Amino acid sequence: MLSDADRSRVEAAVTRGELRTRGEIYTVMARESSDYGEVPVAWAAIAALAAPALLLAGGIHVSAPEILTGEWTAAQIGTVAEQSVRGALTGALLMQGVLFVAVALLVGVIRPLRRLLTPKGLKREQVRRRAQEQFLAKNLAATRERTGVLIYVSAAERMAELIADEGVASKVDPKVWDEAMGALISGIKRKRPAEGFEAAIAKCADVLAEHFPANASDNPNELSDSVVILP
Repeated sequence: MLSDADRSRVEAAVTRGELRTRGEIYTVMARESSDYGEVPVAWAAIAALAAPALLLAGGIHVSAPEILTGEWTAAQIGTVAEQSVRGALTGALLMQGVLFVAVALLVGVIRPLRRLLTPKGLKREQVRRRAQEQFLAKNLAATRERTGVLIYVSAAERMAELIADEGVASKVDPKVWDEAMGALISGIKRKRPAEGFEAAIAKCADVLAEHFPANASDNPNELSDSVVILP
């Protein structure tokens, strides 16, 4: 996450960038975009369902008492077979239940493990959704010329999202932002988030200045320059 000094650097970078453009740059950093509560349940279900097959593949099998010796009636043989099958099924169900609870608790309690077992696609979707929520919650669509640009970073996932309002999106190809996002993610992975933010903000300001250059007589600061930190 960002220290107080880092936050000051990011705010200064936004202020510098916006002096060159009528666009508005808004920065948000979250510790994590979701608790991924569905992941422990999914892995617990997979483990519980796969366990019997894995045991059989490993050579574990169910045996019944020797019933072909002595004088056994058909009814007795049927009863013994039924009891053996019922016992095996009960044992398998108990094993599956215990395994489900154990895996769910393990993955649920150990957050790094939960994050490791979360599919990348799910992480990307949650980061994108949280960024969209912040775009709406922070009124980025309320700027005069619809020139708000949100830079959103999710630290735990090491992912970032950029959302440009319609005034910018109508003039700028989405691929133009790739370089800025690459610089930002690079800083996050090197554990230098302030540097990543500064590089990304500068590149975004370059793009905005090209399409929305500053008007010396009319260039209000419509959104806060401070970086927002989310839990």
